[in-house]
Amino acid sequence: RYEPTWGSLDARPLPAWFDEGKFGVFIHWGVFSVPSFGSEWFWWYWQKEKREPYVKFMDTNYPPGFSYEDFGPLFTAEFFDANQWADILKASGAKYVVLTSKHHEGFTLWGSKYSWNWNAVDVGPKRDLVAELATSVRNRTDLRFGLYHSLFEWFNPLFLEDATNAFKTRKFPTSKSLPELYEIVTKYQPEIIWSDGDGNAPDTYWNSTGFLAWLYNDSPVRDTVVTNDRWGSGSICAHGGFYTCSDRYNPGHLLPHKWENCMTIDRSSWGYRRDARLPDYLSIEDLVKQLAETVSCGGNLLMNIGPTHDGRIAVVFEERLRQVGAWLKVNGEAIYGTKPWRAQNDTLTPGVWYTFSPKEGKVNAIFLNWPVSGVLELGEPQAKLGETQVKLAGYKELLKWVALGEKGMVIALPQLTPQQLPCQWGWTLQLTDVN
Repeated sequence: RYEPTWGSLDARPLPAWFDEGKFGVFIHWGVFSVPSFGSEWFWWYWQKEKREPYVKFMDTNYPPGFSYEDFGPLFTAEFFDANQWADILKASGAKYVVLTSKHHEGFTLWGSKYSWNWNAVDVGPKRDLVAELATSVRNRTDLRFGLYHSLFEWFNPLFLEDATNAFKTRKFPTSKSLPELYEIVTKYQPEIIWSDGDGNAPDTYWNSTGFLAWLYNDSPVRDTVVTNDRWGSGSICAHGGFYTCSDRYNPGHLLPHKWENCMTIDRSSWGYRRDARLPDYLSIEDLVKQLAETVSCGGNLLMNIGPTHDGRIAVVFEERLRQVGAWLKVNGEAIYGTKPWRAQNDTLTPGVWYTFSPKEGKVNAIFLNWPVSGVLELGEPQAKLGETQVKLAGYKELLKWVALGEKGMVIALPQLTPQQLPCQWGWTLQLTDVN
């Protein structure tokens, strides 16, 4: 049994499915999807920081005295079809999904007993959105279902009172945050708890270790659940299950601890933005590059989309997810179930990232640019004459190669028309019998 101490909790082995899965989809959805302007931090930027674009947006478009709470009934989700979402998630090739059950605004996407009249069953859609997505994902896909949960709430009077008392009182976690966590685990059995927003309070204020000890010892998901590292000030990148360290964390080198790069397809927001322009969205080339870099350095990629207030996954997000899925259909062996190789990227040719498939004993070289010369030079693999074989994922015949002295090799790529290429954005060479 795990003790409610970081020493004990941090010693828990991470369930293997998480490292094998490599790729997940993050979904930021809530009342912030109604203004869908600027960022999911809309309420804070408008009311607390009084940033000019937000104040102006409200003055121009809403009547005087309109409050953030007035957006609640406008969060309608009339086009939300959980089966359709599940099908898009499946087509993306992701192995898990994480939905924002509650963001810093405090609005819960399920009918929480602890969030009276500020939840999706009492207000807005009048539906349990968490239950609907959980059911569809489990019925229609093999993805693991996970939930994001914000510990603090910007404007909750109980939290603000505790903060004023320098967190010596604990009214908010005992009456709101912790009961919600127990509620979502018991009710929906998520296999990821993606905690966030510590409000600059220590983990002792949140009783994070007490909750995690219950989660790992006695909860319905104790054997398979994974957690992140955001459980109180100072715990990020130091305690918990996998490390996130910061948003859009992509160190570019191998880390000693399992980590996740959570990032957004929209470069500047996690929630949906009606004011986004096409260049604000990462291209499929950008996303394949992120995936290759992240996995080669031992991380998982959690790629975020923001649905609309009426429950649609915008076409640009759907297209990106389906494109990643199409790429993974061809190159998935270089991603799923792999381990980092001794070199993460190539020393000779930029834009080449390595992974290792332990079962097949294959080294995978993912290259992001097809060389004009038709020849790819690799500085890292040590090839063995008459033994090493080189294949291009999605192409039948073996490729010809020559060794480059002690270390390295030159590979002749097949002469293919754009239509004949196995995929369009980034390719995988599979090397067997290399040292």
